[in-house]
Amino acid sequence: MKVLMFGWEFPPHISGGLGTACYGLVKGLVHHKQDIIFVVPKLWGDEEPLADFVNASDVVIDYRERKFKKIWKNLTYLEVSSFLVPYLGPEEFKKYTDYTLHDRTDVDESVFSNKFEFSGKYGKDLIKEVSRYALVAAQIAKSKDHDLIHAHDWLAYPAGIAAKEISGKPFIAHIHATQFDRAGEGGGQGPVYEIEKAGLLAADHILAVSHLTKKVVIEKYGVDPNKVSVLHNAVLDASIIQSSVRKNVPEKIVTFLGRITFQKGPEYFVEAAKKVIDRDPNVRFVMAGSGDLLNRMVERVAELGMGTKFHFTGFLKGKDVDDMYAISDVYVMPSVSEPFGIAPLEAVRHNTPVIISKQSGVAEVLRNAIKIDFWDVDAMADAIFGLLHYHSISKMFKELGSEELKKLKWEHVAAKLVTVYEKLHQEQP
Repeated sequence: MKVLMFGWEFPPHISGGLGTACYGLVKGLVHHKQDIIFVVPKLWGDEEPLADFVNASDVVIDYRERKFKKIWKNLTYLEVSSFLVPYLGPEEFKKYTDYTLHDRTDVDESVFSNKFEFSGKYGKDLIKEVSRYALVAAQIAKSKDHDLIHAHDWLAYPAGIAAKEISGKPFIAHIHATQFDRAGEGGGQGPVYEIEKAGLLAADHILAVSHLTKKVVIEKYGVDPNKVSVLHNAVLDASIIQSSVRKNVPEKIVTFLGRITFQKGPEYFVEAAKKVIDRDPNVRFVMAGSGDLLNRMVERVAELGMGTKFHFTGFLKGKDVDDMYAISDVYVMPSVSEPFGIAPLEAVRHNTPVIISKQSGVAEVLRNAIKIDFWDVDAMADAIFGLLHYHSISKMFKELGSEELKKLKWEHVAAKLVTVYEKLHQEQP
């Protein structure tokens, strides 16, 4: 099967779980002999050559072609003044400064070019780049032979729709996070929601990363349940990592590693930390990451008098992430709404017991973990205290977790996806 796949990032240039998931899925599909054409706005040249990569910045288009004009007329164009990444919380999404739907018959042609230079990042012109990416997608769909179209998350949905307009091939929308995950119940409005909804309704099939996400897609976007499949994420390597890194402090270390935003529940981690430290001051807490709630968390830690026991590392990547997992005695993911959450699986790979919220997709596949409601800071504190002080409990979760990882490989996920591909391909008229 030849699959035309649209993403927004690919390792090693990523901002979070989206790029990591794309990498794992592509690697799994290649293992199953699938032919993948992977399109990104900007290639950096150091991507692992797993697929036929297409750099959207290199594609020349003739936007005056009739079909391209029709596509452009249906695209949403808006100005954005804030720094954006795919999974932001409510504060960032309030920073939209202008949302204007233009008639494409008289739009200023300064937004057009025969060749677009994409930043490949998430800056102030993100939505404009999303629209331009869709035009490039149409050109690629016209010139590249393919059987199916597969687009990852809202950033690539307009591209998927445009490609389908040109080639008529089945379009699969892969949803890794919804606007309701990013902005809570207020997510059902605004441009990103509209882009998401248009993509999900236009898709011939939808892949959700959890049953939790499938439920949101059906209830909040009015999607037919019969066209939604659940495809859980996995790990790139199921083997346990034996790290030589050693911590330089005598205390136990409890870690939060992720974006410091509403969705990830960092405030609950801080409140639970206070309860644990009150019971045992010989524990250090680490919050690794960046986000719109960082300053508020620093202030709250100061208010609670935990400054000497609570550390903020900033955004970590690569080896620094692995080292953080390795020196941690407990990993906590207290997400308010987590479509999946790959980080706990990576923590298990480093032989670190995990505590995860029941409001996460990973809770559906990671059975050997302590699961709590994100808001229950007492239960979170008790779980942390128990794992730190009862060696037999911690040892049990480490052993069971390592066995469970063997079932969570991208090759297994890709095998399920191939059956979806084949079914859609056979149903073509």
